[in-house]
Amino acid sequence: MTKKVVVIAAGGTGGHLFPAAAFAEEMFRRGWRVVLMTDARGRRYAEGFPAERIEDVSAASISANPITAIPAAFKIWKGINEAKARFKTLPPALVAGFGGYPSFPALMAARAHKVPILIHEQNSVLGRVNRSMAASASIIACGFERLDRLPGDAAPRKHVVGNPVRLPILAVRERPYPEAPAGGRLKLLIIGGSQGARVFGEVIPSAISLLAPALRARLDVVHQVREEQVEDVKKTYQAASVSAEVAPFFKDMGQRLGAAHLVISRAGASSVTELQVAGRPAILVPFAAAADDHQTANAEGLTAVGAADLFTEREFNAGALAALLERRLADPHGLAVCAAAARAAAKPEAAKTLADLAERISL
Repeated sequence: MTKKVVVIAAGGTGGHLFPAAAFAEEMFRRGWRVVLMTDARGRRYAEGFPAERIEDVSAASISANPITAIPAAFKIWKGINEAKARFKTLPPALVAGFGGYPSFPALMAARAHKVPILIHEQNSVLGRVNRSMAASASIIACGFERLDRLPGDAAPRKHVVGNPVRLPILAVRERPYPEAPAGGRLKLLIIGGSQGARVFGEVIPSAISLLAPALRARLDVVHQVREEQVEDVKKTYQAASVSAEVAPFFKDMGQRLGAAHLVISRAGASSVTELQVAGRPAILVPFAAAADDHQTANAEGLTAVGAADLFTEREFNAGALAALLERRLADPHGLAVCAAAARAAAKPEAAKTLADLAERISL
């Protein structure tokens, strides 16, 4: 029996590629062939992606500036034609789009070839590409109950499935929340997203330096920062006598997350979802420049159930963060309650649910 082919269209950042990879793993388990279509930028986040091959197509983001919009339009047109040509040799039984402008050419090719389309929106606001394809999609799957910017006539095709997460994060769910005995070590994990967060490297070490000496002495900090900030952040922690591991990237994020008593994070869809699946309490600082303020909307997945505190970037300063950390870290029982609330809000079967929908609509 010939195996069916699913083309996964995704790109831009890890926030699009990571859930796409989890979905790809599930489709492989079900006997499908998987092809990823992205662009050169998306390929940077596709290391180890579970696909039989990765196809680069031309892609670009359209801006309002006519000087850049015209060349971008030609590049997109070229990418659509590239995708159409490759579809003839596959051909796909389904195209699954996970957002990001590199997903657009493959989705447009699918529409031209009348291949069923499934789109998955990780955030609480429908992204630009997914919004443009909503009318053509048989299924509009989403990570959170809230999905702003969804066209009214598309509501019957909306399915809340959650965001697929990587296997190392699912494994954390099997581990209980770590107890924080009185006077014992407290593990604080700080993650700034795939691009890092400059403001985290500036505010958080200063805030931790303001904590009472007895509390600082109990902390084990793991802090992801931008590469150019590593040395300065290390010096700040050393001056405050805080045990800290500082790096631009941690490969063993599942282990780090599993050990954490509290996490400080952006509110990207993947970050919020991984906190839910792992069941870890958090302090969230949504990225102020995110399109449609979607990170603030994402944060509701944790704040609405009492699993996280939220700072806007305007409110986020060393004094305010230090005061909150003092309260949270002094209350181990409260942290455990927040952890349980996060865990209860998760949809750990997201990849399987999404694969079920995909198989239902495939050719």
